[in-house]
This record gives sequence, C-alpha cells and structure tokens, in this order.
Amino acid sequence: MAKRAAPEVNAGSMADIAFLLLIFFLVTTTIEKDSGINRKLPPMEENEEDVIIKQKNIFTVLLNKSDQLLVEDEIMEVKDLRAAAVEFLDNGGDGSCDFCQGAKDPKSSDNPDKAIISLKNDRETSYAAYITVQNELVAAYNVLRNRRALQVGSQKGFSDMDFVTMQKNYKDVRWVGNKEKLKAVIDQIKVEIPQKLSEVQ
Repeated sequence: MAKRAAPEVNAGSMADIAFLLLIFFLVTTTIEKDSGINRKLPPMEENEEDVIIKQKNIFTVLLNKSDQLLVEDEIMEVKDLRAAAVEFLDNGGDGSCDFCQGAKDPKSSDNPDKAIISLKNDRETSYAAYITVQNELVAAYNVLRNRRALQVGSQKGFSDMDFVTMQKNYKDVRWVGNKEKLKAVIDQIKVEIPQKLSEVQ
C-alpha cells in the first residue's frame, strides 16, 4: 500500500499578506507628537566682545530637585513668581524707560531692554514644575507686552488690542486690517520689551 503525502500549506503569499497588514497599520495609526516649548534662539552675533551685565539687571530663579523655588535668594511660591518678574522687568531704575510704571528702584533693573531673567534648575526637577515656572516667566513678559500694546495700539489705530491679539490677527489670513502697520507695532513692542530668558545648566 502506497504512502499518502501529507498536504502542504501554500505559504507563498504570506509575505504579501504580512506586508499589506504592515502598510495598513502604518497608514491608519496616529502617532502622538509631544509639543515642546516654543522658543526662538537669538541670532549668532559676530561681535566677540564680552558683554558686561550688571548684577542688578539679572533676576535669578533657581528650581531645585524638590520643585522648590528660590527667587533672588528668597523662597517663593510659583503663584507669586509672575508678579515678582513683572515688578523686576518694569522697574525702570535708570529713568530711560518712559512707559515703565515700576518703583524706579536704583538697586533693581534699569529697563526692560537690559533686564535678564536667569533660570537654573536641577536635573532631578520634575518636568511639570519646570514647565510651570517657564509659563509664569513668559506670562510676565506677556503682561508687560499686553499693557504696552494697549498704549501703542491706541495711538496707531489698533485700540483695544493687546499683544497676544495683535500676533493672532497678524497670522490670521482672514483678518482684514493693515498687516504692515500691525507688524511694525508688534516689532516695536518686541524691541522695547525683549524676551531675555536665559537658562543656566
């Protein structure tokens, strides 16, 4: 009696099926993107001279591994950081800032153009605390820029428009105002109140 051969499974098209499944899952799967902090690095300056910065123009913020803040050698809560940064930036100590409304303390920053916020954090600092501190410091700049935008905007025909709204309208293709004039106002405010946020390792 002859032996019967065992039936074989045709595996010739298995590679094609696996390839099609791979393509299907690649096309239909959504990959989440982590959104980072929006920062624009300053352009490289060809000037190699050392810039001398007065200590009174540096606002020092330290964040330790326990997520505690030390601001200008004093312990501070995160909720008070924005107001302290605004007070420092808006001081106008040298009298050259005609729009500053600060205390004009000669021991604090000279004007918003010379003021620098220095942030230093430990490697073990939590990401949430780091982002919260960053947001508060950027918000301090936005407070001053919004106030300045309301002052300048009323003179240039953009009344009741703060800085954030100006930037939003400039980027919006549906906005029907004078974009060149609006861009000039935005650039003026950025020059008057530059965002000088330095991160120290």
